[in-house]
Amino acid sequence: MKAIASTQRASALERLGASRPATRGTAARLALAAAALACVHASECVATEGGVGRPVTGEQVSPYAGVVPPTSDWIVSFATIYYEGSLGASKTVPVSGNVTRGLNYQVVYTIADVLKPWGVTWGGWNFASLVGVPVQYTHASSFNGILPNDHSTEFADLFFVPVIAGYHLTKTDHVALSVQIFAPTGSYSTSRLANAGENTWTFTPTIAYTHLIPSENIELTVNYGIGFYTPNSSTHYHNAPVSVLDMLALKRFQSGWGVGVVGGYIQQLADDSGGIADRVGGARGHAWGLGPMVTWSGKVSKTPVSAALRWVNEVQASHRPRGNSVQLSVSATFE
Repeated sequence: MKAIASTQRASALERLGASRPATRGTAARLALAAAALACVHASECVATEGGVGRPVTGEQVSPYAGVVPPTSDWIVSFATIYYEGSLGASKTVPVSGNVTRGLNYQVVYTIADVLKPWGVTWGGWNFASLVGVPVQYTHASSFNGILPNDHSTEFADLFFVPVIAGYHLTKTDHVALSVQIFAPTGSYSTSRLANAGENTWTFTPTIAYTHLIPSENIELTVNYGIGFYTPNSSTHYHNAPVSVLDMLALKRFQSGWGVGVVGGYIQQLADDSGGIADRVGGARGHAWGLGPMVTWSGKVSKTPVSAALRWVNEVQASHRPRGNSVQLSVSATFE
């Protein structure tokens, strides 16, 4: 029966037009890409309270992000992102109910994800759910010293996606819809500069689109979302919505390796409000970045495994920290 189930999953992927030979490992990579790495975060617009928010430039998109497969396997993944950035001393930043000038950040954000495709096909739609538990190391320092330099290693805000709905437009064109949610479960204190938690709920309606070119083993994927924040109950600061656009292009080889380029653009859509927002002008920050990406997929023993490494340089930033990020992710699939 196991062999029959694997064959059925392979046949389904062949009908979807996957660019590599259809296997259960391919199904796992497609399912993981639907959401698992959408959860990473490190740095956001300066007007965002604390300067460190949910998304990081170019890090929300993942391979096959628009594809949700018809399988019912369990996919476990681990992703770590290192971000280092700074904001000039002339820029004001709202932090823990205070206003400081300039910040330097070092953030290491690691999240363990479990993704579960439902194994259900309904009118061309497939579905999955995801939950992630993150831990974050933060080192932060300000130029004027209103708050002392600080560092911490703590649990960050819980991340989950109740429903990821994927639709197969054609054999080579796929789209996935979801609402990604952060719950204010992470460590947070108004007396600290380095907080792993945001003390806000965040809801991010997201659409991902993947186009495959099987003849060349090339993939093009776009991921777009808008994050909506609830007010911080401790400081009454209300972050404005943040628009996040990420794109990638990948060329895969028969050896299992792939190379490509990834980029992103973050734009705050309105001024912040409440608390001390008026004192910092509610500046609408934005940034864009670009960098290379390397992927690998294969098997360890009999377990399908995939990995990806990327580096994104923030080429330009306004009213937010500017820096570099490196992300390493590894996933494995289990029946």
